[in-house]
Amino acid sequence: MHWRRWLTALKLLLLFLLLIVTVAPEWPAFQVERHRLTRLVGLREFDFLRWGAEAIVAKARAHGVGGHRYLAEDERRELVLSYLELLRESQLLQRQINEAYVDFTIEDPDADTRELQQELALTRAELLRRQPVAEAIMEEQVSMVLAEEGFGMLGALWPPLKMRMTPLPLVLVVSPRDEIRQVYNVTLLPDLTVPERDALEEAVAEELDLSALVVPIGGLGMYPSMIIETSNINFLADVVAHEWMHHWLTLRPLGMRYLAGPQMRTINETVASIVGTEIGEMVIERYYPQFAPPETPEADGMADAPDDAPDDAPQSFNFRAEMAETRIRVDELLAEGKVEAAEAYMEERRQLFVANGYPIRKLNQAYFAFYGAYADVPGATGADPIGPLVNRLRQESDSLYDFAQVVARVTSFEDLQALVEGGEELEIE
Repeated sequence: MHWRRWLTALKLLLLFLLLIVTVAPEWPAFQVERHRLTRLVGLREFDFLRWGAEAIVAKARAHGVGGHRYLAEDERRELVLSYLELLRESQLLQRQINEAYVDFTIEDPDADTRELQQELALTRAELLRRQPVAEAIMEEQVSMVLAEEGFGMLGALWPPLKMRMTPLPLVLVVSPRDEIRQVYNVTLLPDLTVPERDALEEAVAEELDLSALVVPIGGLGMYPSMIIETSNINFLADVVAHEWMHHWLTLRPLGMRYLAGPQMRTINETVASIVGTEIGEMVIERYYPQFAPPETPEADGMADAPDDAPDDAPQSFNFRAEMAETRIRVDELLAEGKVEAAEAYMEERRQLFVANGYPIRKLNQAYFAFYGAYADVPGATGADPIGPLVNRLRQESDSLYDFAQVVARVTSFEDLQALVEGGEELEIE
């Protein structure tokens, strides 16, 4: 009935507003510097309220359909996989169109790609039609595994797992030049070109004397969570669980302190990464076993690499070890006050990464401020002790849920350190 659909939409809207408030409990004081940064960004900032309202309406409509619940599991699996395959086809079409526009030998790229653009429009329309059901199935699959791992109450999750695949906003990360620390994080429109990104970074550097980098992201803890359009089922399962974990933490001390400082952000992201990885693997093993990776040791150098790292990057080049060495040396130079020397060293190292198949566009303080927050594996974190401490806590926990319950009570790095190294106990509810 229509009233039930709108009641569902109202519930989702209230939860969305609650999470918007609690996910950012501490706002930085207004500063002239922040005002100048906002001026540089201009109209390129992403509109979250509009996106959230549209996503909630779409979810309410999907809830009213619900026919997928009566399908056999193999039919549900095929619906998801066929949707991802169609998404892959649309991405290939988009890539072909983009290549035509950067090929100087093509005089009229619009005319040359007209048929491709028409095919892409039809493919995107079909994707839009299939999307609600495919997302609903993935939501239920990840929810089932999370609930069985202990995160559910009477078989249901709170908050309910809701996600939407969408072109994600880019993020402008800003750090001081004399230390690695994220001071600003601004979400931008997803369609900024590389020249536009570079121009914005240079403007921040010249006008504010800060290090800046525009980075892509895989997901964002809005409600519903924003998930990058990906045809990779393994990555999709991981990132859906990762972003839901942020929702779960938001209602607990650790998540409420997300913006309290770089250490709390790193702890939050590391915990979410651990949970996302483990739950994602369980989802694949249960529902998509043909995509389960072979049980072989992880290839050195691939974890913590940028998202656009090629699959054929030289295996003899250990990305994680080289990036960790880079971060440690940069920290040393900055601690000595040698800012320009650190920046010259980072550019030298960037060229080394590029030569070995990792197309890092810019390696600077902002790069480490962003990627160093995901400390479940070594690399951009350098000698940061947070990753090893959180991983050790997970290893010493009887289950993933016990680990989450304990770490969710942490409100500072000192809490984490005392919990792991001092043998202190935080009771599990």
